Parts: sequence; C-alpha cells; structure tokens
Amino acid sequence: MQYRRLGRSGLQVSELSLGSWVTYHNQVDTQAATEMLAAAFDAGINFFDNAEVYALGQSEVVMGEAFKALKWPRLNYVVSTKFFWGMEREGNTVNRRDTLNRKYLMQAIDGSLKRMQLDFIDLVYCHRPDPHTPIEETVRAMSDMITQGKALYWGTSEWSAADIRAAYEIAERHHLHKPVMEQPQYNLFHRNRVEQEYARLYDDMGLGLTTWSPLASGLLTGKYKAGVPAGSRAALESMAWMRDGLTDPAKNAAVAELEKIAAELGGNVAQLSIAWANKNPRVSTVILGASKIGQLHDNLGALALTPKLTPEVMARIEALTAPLAK
Repeated sequence: MQYRRLGRSGLQVSELSLGSWVTYHNQVDTQAATEMLAAAFDAGINFFDNAEVYALGQSEVVMGEAFKALKWPRLNYVVSTKFFWGMEREGNTVNRRDTLNRKYLMQAIDGSLKRMQLDFIDLVYCHRPDPHTPIEETVRAMSDMITQGKALYWGTSEWSAADIRAAYEIAERHHLHKPVMEQPQYNLFHRNRVEQEYARLYDDMGLGLTTWSPLASGLLTGKYKAGVPAGSRAALESMAWMRDGLTDPAKNAAVAELEKIAAELGGNVAQLSIAWANKNPRVSTVILGASKIGQLHDNLGALALTPKLTPEVMARIEALTAPLAK
C-alpha cells in the first residue's frame, strides 16, 4: 500500500480506502464491520469514509462501535463524514435536510461526533451543493468546525468546479479554512468531471480527490451481464434507481472485453477497474465498498495490477470505454 497527500495538505491517506455506503447497518452489522475494518487496516488502509445520511445515521453508529472495539490509536486512522441530506424523512424537515445552512451544519457535526464516539472527525464534506444557501455562509460554517476542533479538513462532494472555486476564493479572501478535497464519482464510465471539469483546480488550488464508485456500483465487476443477480446491491429496493444503468447492453459488452484484458494481466475486471482509477495521479485515494472480507481482499488485488497498466494497456482500455463515458 502506498500513501498519498490529500491534495496540497500534509495529510497522507492510503491509495485505496474503505467506505460504508449501502453496506453498514443494511448488510454489515457491528461485528462484521469490526472484522472488515481490521482486515482493511492490516492491508495498509488508513482512511474510512462515511456520511450522516448512510442508513440514516446508523452507518456512523456501526463504524463508531467498530473503532471503539478495535482500540486503534487515533493518530493511526483517518475518518470522514458528509453533510447535506440530513436524516429526517417525514414531518417538519425545515433546516433539517437538503441544506448547507449554518444552523444545520453546526448541529450535524455534533450529531456525527456523538454517533461515532469521536472527539473530532478528520474530513468533513458538503455532500452536495445547496443552491439556496449563500456559499459564504456554508464556507464560514465549515471553517468554524475546524476552528472549534471538531474537524481537521473540509471539502465538497459532487460540486461543480465553479462552486468549488467560489468557496476557495471566499475562504482565501476572508482568511478562513479553505476546502481541501472533493469526493466525486470516478470510474471508466463516469470520468469527465475528474478529467476535464476539475482540470484547472488541481494546480490552481491544490484540490485532492477521494473518489467513489470505482466499480460503477458493480457494473465493472461483470456480474450484471446477465441481469440483476439476487443478493446484489441493485437487488436492494432502495437501489432500484440504478438498475437500468447496470444492465446497459453496450457497457456490459465493454466489460466483457475488459475481462479479457484483466485476465492477460493476471487479475479480474474489478481489480483492473480499481487499478485504472488508482493510476490517475490526481486521485488521492480510491474508496472501495465491500460487504464481505473476501470481497475486500479481492479488490485489494488491484494494487498488483496498477504497475501493469502500461501506456499500451491504457490505450486498449480507453478505446473500449471512452466512447461510453460521461
């Protein structure tokens, strides 16, 4: 495992990391999460990603209990959470969801700290942009979390380049803590934002990336070539919205060809896809998702494939996937 600086900050994160979206609480209980985190840590992973909205707060509870059981020194791991959607789904949701206003954010961080049983959270993200709250209000609230010692770094997730730059310039102008990182989706079929839209931000402001969905929600494992298998992520009712994309004929045909390239390199298509994302020098860490330890170990096999992605191999991958990417 190699470690990379998070953008222009001094913080180092493992090139592969582990996230809890969908799995924790829904598919992985506290005991399984503890075993999963231990296996990841033993493999060199030091960054663990979460969000307030995952399982409506229960993902944070599960991860917090796992950290407590593992008794790791706090300096040895990096943990994140994200704010925007809140946890309210019924009743009065004013200032409680779909916002980045100061009232919500300053209470959201306290809730996450309590659920995760931590004194501070290393990385906090604005999980989506909020067009109804002035960016300056959001920037000041996020900066204050750091000033108060409740977080160490802040960033964004799925923000436009224009909004990220606006937030950075506001922070710079008012001597506030600047956004350090962005968490975008990045995989062979979803890449234009990372490779084109954000291109100027890497050098201009030192933006770091903690990318998610390297396997395109499972499409790049090859398991959806014949439809949606029982027990898969797309079989969950809460994930019904992604099924059409996972069964796309053209993309699955490309996956079948990618399997051949992966086999030539001594791996599988999931490992190849993770290695491809890891190959991008702008990516600080690629967030993995796993519901079983065996799945985690298999995904970690991407580390052996990364150095095998020669310019010739990358060109073959590009020819298959670029026409289908957005």
